[in-house]
Amino acid sequence: MNNAPHILVIDDEPQILRALRTILAENEFKVSIANRGEDGLNIAATTTPDVIILDLGLPDMDGVEVCKRLREWTQCPIIVLSARDSERDKVAALDNGADDYLTKPFGIEELLARVRVALRHSAQKQGTQSKIIKAGNLTIDLVWHLVKRDGIEVKLTATEYKLLSYLASNHGRVLTHQSILSHVWDPADADHTEYLRVYMRQLRKKLEENPERPQYVITEPGIGYRFMADE
Repeated sequence: MNNAPHILVIDDEPQILRALRTILAENEFKVSIANRGEDGLNIAATTTPDVIILDLGLPDMDGVEVCKRLREWTQCPIIVLSARDSERDKVAALDNGADDYLTKPFGIEELLARVRVALRHSAQKQGTQSKIIKAGNLTIDLVWHLVKRDGIEVKLTATEYKLLSYLASNHGRVLTHQSILSHVWDPADADHTEYLRVYMRQLRKKLEENPERPQYVITEPGIGYRFMADE
């Protein structure tokens, strides 16, 4: 277990803490737990976990504040796990540093899949990011700015490619409308979601077998988009 990925769970529900500690340990993760935000921040600072699973409804501070404080000094992936299911809460958490969001009650396999995605992204940030991303019949070469579908080059405009490369390089992660608009266009355009809808529609027409039922560029209703790449 010395080389096992370290997961920190910050949640004030004893049954959730017990369940997650058991499930994660059975899947060969090292697990630390905290039932208060301050305790979680202290453990994160002293043990440098590989992934943090965070509840928003903590007794001493809001989970969004925990996200903000963590992001002042660490890029450790944060998966929010909360009973709050409103779009506003999800967007607030993601815009303040969370990498993903799951609503309680949650499926164990889905949580484990999100943890694996978070670990991959953590490795990529440390310099091992693959420059070629594959998703079904799509291949995206981030070095040569080349996109192929079934081996045939897909012609994209500069903005379409910038949008796709941002989504694909963060594959598996939820990206909010605001973060996409700020990255692809400009921070001043962060509220202009009509830009995004138009370009997303164009991109799906070029990439998806059925643009009305996309397989790769997935909508997270009211929040943003997630690009689904192969494992």
